[in-house]
Amino acid sequence: MNYSDVLNSKNILITGGTGSFGHQMIKELMPYKPKSITIFSRDEDKQHSMKMELEKEPIFKKMQFIIGDIRDYDRLYTVTKDIDVIFHAAALKQVPTVESYPYEAVKTNIFGAYNVVKAAVARKVKNVVAISTDKAVKPVNAMGMTKALQEKIMLSDDLTKDSTKFCCVRYGNVLGSRGSVIPLWNSKIEAKQPLPITHKEMTRFLLTLSEAIDLVFYSLKHGKGNEIFVKKASAAKITDLALAYAELKTGKKNYPLEFIGIRAGEKIDEILISEEEMRCSIERKDHFVINQEEKVDKLSTKSLISHEYYGSANTKHLTIDELKHMMKKLQWVV
Repeated sequence: MNYSDVLNSKNILITGGTGSFGHQMIKELMPYKPKSITIFSRDEDKQHSMKMELEKEPIFKKMQFIIGDIRDYDRLYTVTKDIDVIFHAAALKQVPTVESYPYEAVKTNIFGAYNVVKAAVARKVKNVVAISTDKAVKPVNAMGMTKALQEKIMLSDDLTKDSTKFCCVRYGNVLGSRGSVIPLWNSKIEAKQPLPITHKEMTRFLLTLSEAIDLVFYSLKHGKGNEIFVKKASAAKITDLALAYAELKTGKKNYPLEFIGIRAGEKIDEILISEEEMRCSIERKDHFVINQEEKVDKLSTKSLISHEYYGSANTKHLTIDELKHMMKKLQWVV
């Protein structure tokens, strides 16, 4: 799909822009003609590395790198001057770490999100798309709880938003992203050690970085405001994912696995849309759109969606062969 009408000639701000999402976003923006791209993050070392990586690319001339933290409203107000589109990706998202330091996630994922909303409204930014996670649905961990509240803040009427449109996108595990399990498994294979798996029955939704960015662009183009966009995605048992990756890397079937137990705050399965949200959802070919409950005709909601809920346990699971094909296509193993 072409997104020129919502990306060309636009001043774009990416919060948390030095992460995996920001790197992929820059790649996906290269075919378009944004007026400017601002990378906003608090890590000067990652900003320096990103500059070195992109300095020979034509798009680099349109980029600026600004140090700052979304916890700091004054800094956000400064950087949102003349911005047309905000892609809000900054967050604390490592589940075990956030379990240990939940208030730090409150300051970033909740207070920080509110600062983004305030700054966007004050500066009359046209569109804000916030990145959420399946862990925000029926959350059992602090990260999911704070991201659930981030969604509420982004889509609430707490501030008079005038012409600014806010949408969220929600997806599961992004394969190959910073902090994903693949780099860990790769290091274990190189050391000829078993692959660590938390639980034999664990399932997860799987999405590529490119698919995640396409969902963000789609919501920017088609969002009317106050919706959550959820891309339909396949899921897999983590054991199958590990065996597929190990076979491609080593040529060995049934590579040894080590079950280490569920980490703090982890679920066996994830949910992208709850039963309650299904009543407010519209199903499209490749995605769902979750509308705010108060804006849905409650007398007609039963006929909108036939699914009980949309989770990694009750959706299609990729086979080991399908996972191997996907990894080859993504050139994870050459």
